[in-house]
Amino acid sequence: MNGIDSSVGQRIRQRRKLLGLSQTELAVRIGVKFQQVQKYETGVNRVAASRLWKIAETLKVPITYFFEDLELPGFEDDKVQASGDDPSLPETSEMIKIFNRLPPAQKMAMSSFLQSLDTVGGSDGN
Repeated sequence: MNGIDSSVGQRIRQRRKLLGLSQTELAVRIGVKFQQVQKYETGVNRVAASRLWKIAETLKVPITYFFEDLELPGFEDDKVQASGDDPSLPETSEMIKIFNRLPPAQKMAMSSFLQSLDTVGGSDGN
């Protein structure tokens, strides 16, 4: 089992659970059996690029989500940072769950509000 495959699988599981999807529901949406999703999530089976693309679409994340914070061999001090965010933090997870339960109009309002905060505070996150 490869460490990258395991990490990608953990990210699939984390995001699937965050969205409240079962393995079966994800499997149906990406065109595989639920046992295959289990194997992806445990890292037993590698996810082909085209399948990972479909998983990313289904889980509503950029493809880079699955590789964030991975340490690259030979670059021990560098990490892949696609967004700079840490979706594994409990606060982030809870905010996403609440956001996903909002009606569409409130989602748009909240998104606009958060974007306005980002521009007020600057794009460097400080």
